[in-house]
Amino acid sequence: MNTQFRAVFISDVHLGTKACQAEHLLDFLNHLETKTLYLVGDIVDLVEMRKRTYFNDVQQQVVQRILSLAKQGTKVVYIPGNHDAFFRQFCGQNLSGIALERQSIHTTADGRRFLVSHGDEFDQMVKVSPIMLAIGDKAHGMMLALNRYINRIRRAFGRPYWSFAGYLKQHVSKAQEFITRFESAAMKTARNKKLDGYIGGHIHFARFQRQGDVLYCNDGDWVEHCTALVEHESGELQLLHWSEQPCFLASEPRHETLASTPSLA
Repeated sequence: MNTQFRAVFISDVHLGTKACQAEHLLDFLNHLETKTLYLVGDIVDLVEMRKRTYFNDVQQQVVQRILSLAKQGTKVVYIPGNHDAFFRQFCGQNLSGIALERQSIHTTADGRRFLVSHGDEFDQMVKVSPIMLAIGDKAHGMMLALNRYINRIRRAFGRPYWSFAGYLKQHVSKAQEFITRFESAAMKTARNKKLDGYIGGHIHFARFQRQGDVLYCNDGDWVEHCTALVEHESGELQLLHWSEQPCFLASEPRHETLASTPSLA
């Protein structure tokens, strides 16, 4: 697979936790050549690290590789999310060659302009009671633990990575309803700003969706799906999955669609 791109977007890495798929991400970064790398939030999970910290050697190598890319001339833009919101106080500054921004406007090679943000500003879950949020966090943690267990078994039998969490999101109606509301809010914001589209993460669900002249792009995550959004030199956008069998999952839709959802089943 050709890994030379004009721009790459990754989010929801959750370094500092056991759920982080650091081995796959490090392998991707070691193969990567890109002019611009956007880190679209929740790169480090400071929320979870307050409870317990898991930061192994591979995760440290991920950090060092990102710093190395910046040193070698890649433009690295870090847009903190809700799990690494501590770094938002440094937005507007440049730290170790990495530009910190609250949000950004990315212009593709073919002249389209996209709002880039983590996405937590669209999350309707902030209106849910603290008790329900705590229950949701606990359930998500259990789901990720089961996801790791399933994939250990799959590796033992020589099977490629598969996202159990992603499967549930595609087949649980309440999850789909939430995702749809999130996407609509993101596209409405881009349209109101007279932009061509939106790029973000946050909900751990890589997908393209087009409504009229506005394109929604979610780059996914590196705890459940191991995905990135990439821009080719032509300006074309694709979703990429990287594990034992790297592949392109989906290309941006050129016409209005209900959704373009990649599958790792």
